[in-house]
Amino acid sequence: MAKPRDVVRIPDAKVALSTASVYPESTATAFEIAARLGYDGVEVMVWTDPVSQDIEALRRLSDYHRIPILAVHAPCLLITQRVWSTDPWVKLQRARAAAEKLGASTVVVHPPFRWQRQYARDFVEGIWRMANETDVRFAVENMYPWRYRDREMLAYAPDWDVTKDDYRHFTIDLSHAATSRTDALAMLDRMGGRLGHVHLADGRGSAKDEHLVPGRGTQPCAELLERLALSGFDGHVVIEVNTRRAMSGAEREADLAEALAFTRLHLASAMKVPRR
Repeated sequence: MAKPRDVVRIPDAKVALSTASVYPESTATAFEIAARLGYDGVEVMVWTDPVSQDIEALRRLSDYHRIPILAVHAPCLLITQRVWSTDPWVKLQRARAAAEKLGASTVVVHPPFRWQRQYARDFVEGIWRMANETDVRFAVENMYPWRYRDREMLAYAPDWDVTKDDYRHFTIDLSHAATSRTDALAMLDRMGGRLGHVHLADGRGSAKDEHLVPGRGTQPCAELLERLALSGFDGHVVIEVNTRRAMSGAEREADLAEALAFTRLHLASAMKVPRR
């Protein structure tokens, strides 16, 4: 009888670098670093950097560095309220158009802020409507309550825990899970087959959204990656970490190389196959 042997199985998931991971460096720098370190692609965070908003400039960067754009993060942050219009639906329409033109398969979107009342009321139905109009995935990302000392404010609607609502695809962000003090693996289970996208970063559970390099906090980054590997996850795993405190470009690049190595290591899972 053939004896089983251990082999390494690597899932089809691609590992991408979020352009936000090089801040305060530029979007262009993110493409350069991603290519040099061997990432499979980039996720473009659309924000105040004009290059991040310019489809032709992004296409040129992608072509020059020979690295694909795998996802577009819609401008949902407080600092991007005027990027690509003040109308949140127009922002999503432009993000979808950018993804389609750039060959990206995913648009990442946050749930609305609570003060965006009409947008919040229509959000779940509207995301379904937009998802039905394109092959691009709209992957809605888990967020967190805002905390200050002993006070907590629910800043997102319908809910920061996106698994409480009906979306076709989800993005799980482990730094956000740490900030919300949520069991990330339980959230992963609730997302199930609708998980389409991963933002990989670590955290220690503080009120601040830390986005640490994986392995430097308390989140189950390794366990989550191993579960993805065993389930045959074929979405994207995006390194979205905070390197603002890096004292030099070399230190920032070392952090991003470490994050990539951690991710590739834990996406490789051992399984038994018959020995021939």
